[in-house]
Amino acid sequence: MKRLNQDLEWNYHEQHDWCFHTEMSQSPINIDDSLAEVMEDAGDIILNYETTIDEMVDTGFAIQGNVKGTARINGRLFHLQQFHFHAHSEHTINDQYYPLELHFVHQAQNGKNAVIGILFDIGEENPVFEQIITLMITKKQANQPIYLERLLPKNRRFYHYLGSLTTPPLTENVEWYVMPEVVSISHRQLSEITKWYDHNHRKRQPLYGRHILKKEFES
Repeated sequence: MKRLNQDLEWNYHEQHDWCFHTEMSQSPINIDDSLAEVMEDAGDIILNYETTIDEMVDTGFAIQGNVKGTARINGRLFHLQQFHFHAHSEHTINDQYYPLELHFVHQAQNGKNAVIGILFDIGEENPVFEQIITLMITKKQANQPIYLERLLPKNRRFYHYLGSLTTPPLTENVEWYVMPEVVSISHRQLSEITKWYDHNHRKRQPLYGRHILKKEFES
């Protein structure tokens, strides 16, 4: 797997040294369902991801897949930039952490960022996850298409709030869509990811009065 040649000026052990413009809208957060308000608009998320991953890379802080695709969120078009993993999860649901969190990072033409967060727990082996692991190890393109959308839960209800990127430069005004229904992976599959990076997660940030919205989304 390709290792990006970059000298990181930060690490997860010294998060108190991370610089950000303001701390009022940072991510991740604890999502308290009792505080979440039901969304009044349509809130549809329509995904169209390509089935070929351009490459898997080691960024120095996470395993990342570079892939193209689009997400149409409430009528607005965002382009998929990449996906990456955090162990354990960065977001919590009602103060519960999960072994792994996947972020699909999108950007609109005007520079606006939108991230879809997927939570994983231990259970049955995940066939799409296995394809990603194989690609990481062999560095070869998969013979079969990789349907990344199948990494999303069957019930695609989500929580939505405004936050930030969870790694420097910690850019704010990021639209977050965190899906609370967990997706299964096996112990072995989790260990394949954590061989590379474990504990690559940012600490939870204060909510500071931000609104959390929730939406039932039929897959």
